[in-house]
Amino acid sequence: MTGDILYEDDIPGGAHWSFTLRRGTVLRLIDVEGGANVGMLFYNPSNLLERYNAPDTLKCQHTFKLTAGHCLYSDMGRIFCSIITDTVGWHDTVCGGTDRAMVAAKWGEKTYQEARNDWTQNGRDSFLVEAGKHGLGKRDMAANVNWFSKVAPDDTGALSFVPGNSTAGAHVDLRFEMDTLVLFHTCPHPLDPATDYPRRPIRYQVRRAAPVADDDPCRTARPENRRGFANTELYTACAPVAGA
Repeated sequence: MTGDILYEDDIPGGAHWSFTLRRGTVLRLIDVEGGANVGMLFYNPSNLLERYNAPDTLKCQHTFKLTAGHCLYSDMGRIFCSIITDTVGWHDTVCGGTDRAMVAAKWGEKTYQEARNDWTQNGRDSFLVEAGKHGLGKRDMAANVNWFSKVAPDDTGALSFVPGNSTAGAHVDLRFEMDTLVLFHTCPHPLDPATDYPRRPIRYQVRRAAPVADDDPCRTARPENRRGFANTELYTACAPVAGA
């Protein structure tokens, strides 16, 4: 990562937002208080049919978690972004998100009319609100990343939430290898056992990225990543400019 902060903002817990990150920028996510969860989805703004593919991301890198050195793949074999820095060490990409019924059962239901900005939002509806701003809908939903959250399997394969995975000030840096539409929310992880609805804020910062070297750790981590970078570089050499 290089250069000054181009933009930054704070997002409260239980909220959602979206924007397009340009190739050659870095998005830093910061867990302000500790215990945050950031659900995130990725799309190609020039072809919204291309979106994040969790199974390919995991199987081609022989991993169950995401951390520094990993890349996030699209369903076209291209790389949306690479994780270049990570002070957390484990991010979940298998558990999906909450829906309205799940949040109501675990923490009760507070509507906007009743609680204003303290209403109990859920991951699925948050994604759909942001998706609708870009012409996307229910059929465009995919398995999402849960930044800052960790789940662990037991001997039977059942997954459980690991409290305290992310502490105050922890951060992860995503370097974008192609223009990417990012949808995200700060709603709770679906396995979070908290008694009260968790509202953990995050800060995000956008900076310029340094050029990707031939020996970049994300590029060289796996042979599949070399192919992913090659696919992405071929596409970006010929890609239309988003919004043009």
